[in-house]
Amino acid sequence: MIRKNKIIAIDGYSSCGKSTLAKALAERLHYVYIDSGAMYRAVTLYFLRNNISIMDVEAVNRALENIHIDFHNDAGKTYIFLNSEDVSEEIRQMYVSDYVSEVSAVKAVRSAMVSQQQKLGQCRNIVMDGRDIGTTVFPDADLKVFMTADPKVRAERRYLELKNKGETTTLEEVFENLAHRDYIDTTREESPLIRAEDAIVLDNSDLNEAQQLQFVLDRL
Repeated sequence: MIRKNKIIAIDGYSSCGKSTLAKALAERLHYVYIDSGAMYRAVTLYFLRNNISIMDVEAVNRALENIHIDFHNDAGKTYIFLNSEDVSEEIRQMYVSDYVSEVSAVKAVRSAMVSQQQKLGQCRNIVMDGRDIGTTVFPDADLKVFMTADPKVRAERRYLELKNKGETTTLEEVFENLAHRDYIDTTREESPLIRAEDAIVLDNSDLNEAQQLQFVLDRL
């Protein structure tokens, strides 16, 4: 059966602006935006709240059976719900960021989330961003973009974002966190972060948001 809906996959490193670009692209094209990274953050939050060790296979599997994730769009903003609770802000906290890569590397977690993501893209035009969207989730996506940027630029962007939210951290801590996440994302056995062979590389170290959006629109 031929798929009639369109899928745009945006993969790349942490704090490259994947979500910002994906949201802008979805709004311009009137597609549905799905933040796959938020799904893993929601799982991480659940694990932290319930003291679930990723080393305890049975506990992880039981937890995944009780995790229900949904997205709601309102006035151009996307909200993520964990078991009917709006966790959009809490999942962006640093204590979740510090642990999300470890949770995301667990095979059972990835399998559960990939299954949910594929269901979300079965009948709607979507823009989805993450680490393995163009390689594992939607290898047949209509357009694949792989985002990257200078590590120092990424750290500065993330630091300013956290600072504006009132969080107490340092640029050095953010840089170390991103380096740690990059290592885990690219070396994990299950769906590691790699560029799909047919993905277009977007290095946005020196590009503003408007230029990044136009870069992708030009290639559509």
